[in-house]
Amino acid sequence: MNIASGRPERRRFQRVRVKVYGRYMLEDRSEYPCQVLDMSPGDVALRADRRGALGERVITYLDHLGRIEGVVTRMLDGGFAMTIIASERKRDKLAAQLTWLANRHELDLPEDRRHERISPRNPITLLELPDGTQHPCRIIDLSLSGAAIEVNARPAIGLQVMLGNMRGRVVRHFAEGIAVEFAIVQREEALTAEF
Repeated sequence: MNIASGRPERRRFQRVRVKVYGRYMLEDRSEYPCQVLDMSPGDVALRADRRGALGERVITYLDHLGRIEGVVTRMLDGGFAMTIIASERKRDKLAAQLTWLANRHELDLPEDRRHERISPRNPITLLELPDGTQHPCRIIDLSLSGAAIEVNARPAIGLQVMLGNMRGRVVRHFAEGIAVEFAIVQREEALTAEF
């Protein structure tokens, strides 16, 4: 996709290619379908039939990501790019969601998972190995049956571990860390109390 404006790129965040669909609403309250071409916690490029004007406020509703507000910054062939107006906390959450979406194929996760994802209040926790060593980690994705975590350690697949107070085993490796399947399916209340 060519950038119609021809201006050099000046992005604060690195964009990732994700295939996400949704809808967007322009200032005149008209709504249209869209598809994310690439996205970061700070901006997004959308394939869209109707482009807003430069500087126009846009509200998007994107699958897996929810409501995102922003301002049109560039015109693209067949769409537009917008900066995202969000708090630091919302940007952190977007970063985690985008990491999950970008790694979904690497993690071999189906589109419809056994359990819905839960957003952790505190994604920072500890991964404990059987020898007692503990590694700080960040939860990328969390469900009742397991979690994808960003961690420097590479415990072997099948190894029993503790994620916070949850017992589980390593089931996959991916670029930023590992996926852990919990020993038992957790109750949502237990997960939200823990994380």
